Amino acid sequence: MSDEKEKRPSWDTPESEVTNRIFTAANVVSFIRLCMVPVYLVLLLDGHDILATFIFALAASTDFIDGQLARRTHTVSRLGRLLDPAVDRALMVFGVVGLLLVGRLPVWIVALVIARDLLLIVGGAYLGARYKARVAVIFPGKVATTLLFVGFAGLLLNWPLVAGLAVCDFAWLPGFNAEPCSWGIWFVYAGLILCIYTTTVYVLRGIDAMNQVKAERAAAKTQAAKAE
Repeated sequence: MSDEKEKRPSWDTPESEVTNRIFTAANVVSFIRLCMVPVYLVLLLDGHDILATFIFALAASTDFIDGQLARRTHTVSRLGRLLDPAVDRALMVFGVVGLLLVGRLPVWIVALVIARDLLLIVGGAYLGARYKARVAVIFPGKVATTLLFVGFAGLLLNWPLVAGLAVCDFAWLPGFNAEPCSWGIWFVYAGLILCIYTTTVYVLRGIDAMNQVKAERAAAKTQAAKAE
């Protein structure tokens, strides 16, 4: 048992240690983070770049706080397991949508980020509802999210601007064309590459979990048939 606990990643809490409590310190932090999302969007659309960047960065950085708070106080809850990633998804979606509305992010990046989030949300919900299984978050997934958030913060601040590489003339590839752009775009590109990798891992693990449940159900039916 101790060996299994040592091998288990620190960010993955076993089901037996998850509580049904709602009012935990970690959940309060997550709820405050969620309330910051519309505040960020209003500030950005009103032209308050510095304030919008501050609110977004604060909401994104506290993702680490609520997770650590839940684990260190042994108050990982079922609500928190839903609320924490939901806040991350909201930050991600409204972050890219806001940047699209102010013209600092091309449509294809927005579409890719939103499609990826929809895939994970729908896939996770289907896996949980039909097979009572879930895929644990992997550390590279957290790194990918962090890279994207740092990149979005750089694009929100929109300073300092750096020269493009001038390797193409495509307007939808900021940083690679000759136009000056925010340094944050390079963090966004790095985050997207890692997102593609982690999404592939999540999909493959989801398929494995689904096949395992199918095999267990088939074995149970076979055993029940033999018992009759």
